[in-house]
Amino acid sequence: MQHDKVLILDFGSQYTQLIARRVRELNIYSEIHPFNKIPSNIEEYKAVILSGSPFSVRGDQALHPDLSQIRGKKPMLAVCYGAQYLAHFSGGEVAPSNTREYGRANLSFIQKGEPFFAYIKKGSQVWMSHSDTIKHLPKNGILLASTHDVENAAYKIEGEPTYAIQFHPEVYHSTDGKQLLENFLVGIAGLLQDWTPDSFVEETVDAIKEKVGNDKVVLGLSGGVDSTVAAVLLNKAIGKNLYCIFVNNGLLRKNEFQNVLNQYEGMGLNVKGVDASKRFLDALAGIEDPELKRKAIGNAFIEVFDDEAHKIEDVKWLAQGTIYPDVIESVSATGGPSATIKSHHNVGGLPDFMKLKIVEPLRAIFKDEVRRVGATLGIDPELLGRHPFPGPGLGIRILGDITAEKVRILQEVDAIFINGLKEWGLYDKVWQAGAMLLPVNSVGVMGDERTYEKCVALRAVESTDGMTADWVNLPYEFLQKTSNDIINKVKGVNRVVYDISSKPPATIEWE
Repeated sequence: MQHDKVLILDFGSQYTQLIARRVRELNIYSEIHPFNKIPSNIEEYKAVILSGSPFSVRGDQALHPDLSQIRGKKPMLAVCYGAQYLAHFSGGEVAPSNTREYGRANLSFIQKGEPFFAYIKKGSQVWMSHSDTIKHLPKNGILLASTHDVENAAYKIEGEPTYAIQFHPEVYHSTDGKQLLENFLVGIAGLLQDWTPDSFVEETVDAIKEKVGNDKVVLGLSGGVDSTVAAVLLNKAIGKNLYCIFVNNGLLRKNEFQNVLNQYEGMGLNVKGVDASKRFLDALAGIEDPELKRKAIGNAFIEVFDDEAHKIEDVKWLAQGTIYPDVIESVSATGGPSATIKSHHNVGGLPDFMKLKIVEPLRAIFKDEVRRVGATLGIDPELLGRHPFPGPGLGIRILGDITAEKVRILQEVDAIFINGLKEWGLYDKVWQAGAMLLPVNSVGVMGDERTYEKCVALRAVESTDGMTADWVNLPYEFLQKTSNDIINKVKGVNRVVYDISSKPPATIEWE
């Protein structure tokens, strides 16, 4: 990859991945590495960003990076924890704040003529998230910006290309955050903005050709954006040597198995449909724990692919539509100190008995980047606009054990909800939507009879990459009609609720 690269050192912040996305939005390639595993090829990176952290620089668990190959030698931007780390261990002072500095703030002072704040005006909104504050700047520190409550909101180190900010430019609430990153990366560090969807396609296709050669590859299609874009990329690279398999795991949406097969007609892909629904439902029988369900589904997928791969002569590779959020939610931000949230069925490698090697062309990019790559490849915009759907399907939207009857109920509920969003013109205004079948029965009245039936929760969120998400304020009239339709048309449900939790602290899926 012949692009200027940015190294982001992860100290465990929930926002680290957003830094990478913001940098990439500037058409600059970025990579995240743990703070304590600085790449050996550090000379290949033209700039470094230190992330925030849930830890305190004053605590016994303070994270100590080795910056000897970076500081003063490469342009470096220290964010939040990074800014406090530089201050605390370089002659400054960090102390507990009298009040927790969290949320929106406005820049009340900006150093005039400072390139770091070019095109940013006094009063610009920034986002704070810390309980410590910088009382005194480090040695040779020069104040660049303040807010009403935070005097040392930004500073630089005299004599070296080192900048530090107490706020988070990567989050949406910092209105000029992207401009600030551009000022640092382009204006100060001099990086080129040439990492684009077109370049990604060209380089990925070349990489696949070099990696796979003339070998045969089997790919598990889901019908979603990720696996479809992966399939088209692979098809562009190896053509007839790609064998796509779409598995009915019994946990798909209503009529989805045939609809997805129809969707791929005319795309030039070699697709085979495999109905393994009974196999998956048998594997899930009696399992209630969400992690065990994910593992059971993942194991069943591997078994199905192993069976199908044996039917293809000399197949060597298994391709997957794994994307970056899958990886970072499963392996703690590439090995950093941030907490594992949940495992994903397509992350973590293959068992020894399966002799296929893995190829994952989308593993390093986010969902919004996948869609841009898909547009570059000429994929139908309607397919690219399809909501994300979890790999384990309805298996993680049925809380508790899974039965064929519960799947039937949720499929009917989900169909009413999703079709309703489309009919009301709301589908494209929502990033992801679905229904959850809760392990709760409640009393109801239908006609003159008492009922004791299931409760379902509807969920609709807006997001760009799934790392953070806000619930969507759907019209009351829509929710009222949807609730009535579900209760009147789906036998077994007598109560509907709407989930108004955001991520974080909640996740998008309930399991």
